[in-house]
Amino acid sequence: MSQNHQRIHIIAIGGAVMSSLAVALKKKGMYVTGSDDKIYDPAASLLSKHDLFPEQVGWQADNIDESLDAVIVGMHAKADNPELVKAQALGLKIWSYPEFIRSQSEKKQRIVIAGSHGKTTITGIIIHVLNYWNRSFDYVIGAKIEGIDETIQLSDAPIIIIEGDEYFTSPLDPEPKFLKYDHHIALISGTAWDHINVYPTEDSYLRQFKKLADNTPKAGSLIYCNEDSHAKKIASKEVEDVKATPYETPKYKVKDGRFIINGDIPVALFGRHNMQNLEGARIVLDRIGITKEQFYEAIPSFKGAYKRNNLLAENASTAVYTDFAHAPSKLAATSAALKELHPKRKLTACYELHTFSSLNKDFLANYAGTFKSPDSAIVYYDNQLIEEKNYAPITLEDIRSSFKRKDIQVFTDSGELETYLRGQQWQDQDLIFMSSGTFGGLDLASIAHHIVQ
Repeated sequence: MSQNHQRIHIIAIGGAVMSSLAVALKKKGMYVTGSDDKIYDPAASLLSKHDLFPEQVGWQADNIDESLDAVIVGMHAKADNPELVKAQALGLKIWSYPEFIRSQSEKKQRIVIAGSHGKTTITGIIIHVLNYWNRSFDYVIGAKIEGIDETIQLSDAPIIIIEGDEYFTSPLDPEPKFLKYDHHIALISGTAWDHINVYPTEDSYLRQFKKLADNTPKAGSLIYCNEDSHAKKIASKEVEDVKATPYETPKYKVKDGRFIINGDIPVALFGRHNMQNLEGARIVLDRIGITKEQFYEAIPSFKGAYKRNNLLAENASTAVYTDFAHAPSKLAATSAALKELHPKRKLTACYELHTFSSLNKDFLANYAGTFKSPDSAIVYYDNQLIEEKNYAPITLEDIRSSFKRKDIQVFTDSGELETYLRGQQWQDQDLIFMSSGTFGGLDLASIAHHIVQ
């Protein structure tokens, strides 16, 4: 760790990655403070556990003074943030978190996992397998996985695995985070237009992944999903001294409610898209010295990333899952995966419109056909959130016509949604909750246990 930045203040410390970064820096012996206007669990508990929770929630210009060696700013902060403005006025060193991670990775082999979907799971698989074989490595991942305490590790390890986000770097820098790491190896899992508040057209979104591919250095590696048309077009372009490697969904089967790969290896993950993610991770690991045999020995014990296809409760005929699906491609893949896992059961899929893109009336057409797999489809959104953000109103007909499904049920009141779900008959039927939000604060675990009992 560099000795030049011993006193660090983190603006927007309440984010999942920023809170983990704060812990990682404190463990390295740095004096760390931070601020945010809203801090929720699990970040709140993590910060409290390590005595890093701000004394006062909110932005305070007094947090910034010349005693600081540097300020790290998260994307949640805005350009007019009073702490950021004061740091600029004082001429302090200001890092975005990807730039800071890059500064701590100068002598490491940098591996970036990118894509509109699958990148968290692929990164988690790589971390799990490296841990299984006791390899020395650092990492940055956007969700917790079993076997790691925090989502960031910084040490003197020779390699670092980074989940590369295409969202902008900071309020001062609109470039995608994944361009800041100067990768040696990059993987592009697949692309589907998202973040329309930053990328107003599909072309502007896809262009960022092309930049990532073009930034692959000589003697570097570019790994891409050959079954994704955009990733294939972006990454298969022949570049001198760059090794481009495609991957595809491996052969698999479903037996007794388990997905089986490589002939007889059972895995906890399910769904065709996750079998594809496993193969992408395997190719990356092959590049850094993990053999095929080692991979298949380690992978049965991988339980998945936090909030990705997590089982909440089950009995002999019903299972309830939750998934961090917040884009059209993820909605379609997750629904299809559950139908493949339990083909004899009916499936009810409950999806929350929560992100900027999904709540934008003009974006809704991108959901056309994504709800083909479920037998029953439910959409929930919070009208108050739409009003607060000054978005155009969304109607029931808007959703039914956009999803191309006339029987879709729509709820805007979380209490009514809960009452409906608790009142249904769930014999031989599964339920999946999909969202990056909270369904208006519903206790999904309580609902799940009521259903299976």
